[in-house]
Amino acid sequence: MQASSNDMPVVTVIIPHLRNRPMLDSCLDALGWSIFTDFTILVVDNGGERSDLSGIERERPDIHVLHLPENAGYAGGCNQGLMVATSPYVVFLNDDTLVDPDWLGFLVNTAEADQMIGALQPKILSLQGRREGQRIFDHAGAAGGLLDRMGYPYCLGRSFRKREVDLGQYDQQQEIFWASGVALFARREVLLKLGGFEAGFFMHMEEIDLCWRMKLLGYHVRSVPQSVVWHEGGVSLPVGSPMKVFYNHRNAILMLLRNRSTGALLLLLPFRMMLEVLAMFFYLAGGADGGRRALQVIRAFSCVPGRVPETLRQRRIIQRMRTKSDRELFRGVPLSMFLLR
Repeated sequence: MQASSNDMPVVTVIIPHLRNRPMLDSCLDALGWSIFTDFTILVVDNGGERSDLSGIERERPDIHVLHLPENAGYAGGCNQGLMVATSPYVVFLNDDTLVDPDWLGFLVNTAEADQMIGALQPKILSLQGRREGQRIFDHAGAAGGLLDRMGYPYCLGRSFRKREVDLGQYDQQQEIFWASGVALFARREVLLKLGGFEAGFFMHMEEIDLCWRMKLLGYHVRSVPQSVVWHEGGVSLPVGSPMKVFYNHRNAILMLLRNRSTGALLLLLPFRMMLEVLAMFFYLAGGADGGRRALQVIRAFSCVPGRVPETLRQRRIIQRMRTKSDRELFRGVPLSMFLLR
């Protein structure tokens, strides 16, 4: 992989990694076929003392590795990588992905055309689907992330459970609410202005929170469907995992407390709490493991009060920085997709 003419990469591809070397090797091999070559690769090793990356820099001299003493999660690991990067743009890329050869050029060209673009998302398709001969959208991001007024995320190309086949129905670039952390392209100076991901989230919802803060500052978040990334999915935590339920519910409430305007928060938070109770019954009706998932919702609630003082401090900073109103951000957005699942 070659650097740009002044030996400074245009993009740093930051890959958080936690002990799955064969998967990472496949990801790196695919990156090696990229047509746009003005990038460098930084692997953030979350493996600590149990790292599986011994010798990788000798075997792959075209990459850099940042070894962390312990697992900082997706959010913390990506933040550490961001501090090392010096390029104008970064891509946070999951290690369970394969990229198409022309994936990166489309993203750079789109960002260069509009200086108010904060983040971009490629079209994210399912690797399992590809093995079965299908172009089906991946659950984690699909064709672009959206958010309803209650703070429930959904996507172009998939709802809570149903995923669409990619027939070109989302092949026009468009404004979205959030870009998936599976493959999140961003302008580094914007990330630094925002302080990166909220490390306290550890994993899940951190990219939605980040993009929400971008939009509050007036930056655009767009889909770039000409860029295609294939995602394995469910590697860190499988779909339906009780721990995934915990992080999703805890971080969703913290995200609302941080980013919603005061009037909207006072109006919508009681309703959201009612929906959280409804979610517990939804999990209980979902099979043998439903009880464990329902308990994780209760655990998530119990963790929120202890985080309220710090969250309110963060909220004051976020709300002082905002230039866009909730009315502008949520114009035409449905109240709750949860009720339609």
